[in-house]
Amino acid sequence: MQDLKKDMDKLQQGGDDPTSAERKQDHIELAFRSRVERPELDTRFSYEPILSGHPAAGVIPPSLIGGKTLKAPLWVSSMTGGTAMAGTINRNLARACSDFGLGMGLGSCRALLHSDDTLSDFAVRSVIGPDQPLYANLGIAQVEELISSDSLGKIARLIDKLEADGLIIHVNPLQEWLQPEGDRIQKPPLESIRSVLEYLGDMPVIVKEVGQGMGKESLRALLQLPLAAVDFAANGGTNFARLELMRSTEEMQEIYGPLALVGHSAEEMVDLTNELALELGERLACRRVIISGGITNFLDGYYLVQKSSLTAIYGQASGFLKHARGDYQDLFRYTESVVKGLEMAYAFLSVKK
Repeated sequence: MQDLKKDMDKLQQGGDDPTSAERKQDHIELAFRSRVERPELDTRFSYEPILSGHPAAGVIPPSLIGGKTLKAPLWVSSMTGGTAMAGTINRNLARACSDFGLGMGLGSCRALLHSDDTLSDFAVRSVIGPDQPLYANLGIAQVEELISSDSLGKIARLIDKLEADGLIIHVNPLQEWLQPEGDRIQKPPLESIRSVLEYLGDMPVIVKEVGQGMGKESLRALLQLPLAAVDFAANGGTNFARLELMRSTEEMQEIYGPLALVGHSAEEMVDLTNELALELGERLACRRVIISGGITNFLDGYYLVQKSSLTAIYGQASGFLKHARGDYQDLFRYTESVVKGLEMAYAFLSVKK
């Protein structure tokens, strides 16, 4: 009888699992705190818990950008250039891309058009390795200036010395106009982009905005060009027009504040590109998008990638930047968690139609 009582006590405490008693106590303590009267459910997904086991590493379908493979649909968006921490940040980001099979866009490489003084801050090919996509980055104002001075060869030399796979052109008229020391764009960016595509030939080119996103007619024009991808940089993430306005006077902020808030969300732009893919048919030349702007977690990214009818990956900047400024292990843990979250999403979640 005494032995039976011992066995029952053992079962109630979790059998042979030495962590069971502590875990069950945690459950009791946390059960009340985890309840909310009106839960805010994420209604974007159907959760299917009986159709899959826990995913093994590497189950995410691969994605292609400019002929190179990403092991997860995740792009480390262009962030910084020419600051004291740029070298540390870029090397940490490149290392994470190497470890997890991701792609990376550098911050503005404008300074490298004139001098190699900061080249070491950008030259991360040896860190990211030969297999992962790495793109240089220039603003449309610099591209326009190079065209007008018959100096497009500087772009080819920039890509060569960075051992980059291609070029990102960021289109930022609101940012430049609101920036106290900003450049003035003299002609429609579409003309300059066409000139660069013609000059670079088969070299992959990505075009992105910087925090406002783009409307339907801009997307229509870009999707008919042979671009490697269109990067949304939609309204909702880092808004460089608003950032520049914050550097200005209080009077300027009061007058032009509303202008910095115009734009398009990432979800709206997914809907627009889906519509355009149907409308353009055989005229659709660019079939890849990088969905970025306001994506705060892997579920946002997964949702929008699955919703896109074009081949899609998603981009993040601030989430990575937060963890890339110091010890690499902090960034490694963050990136690992994001990739594992995506694996779980692919295994158990489908987007509701």
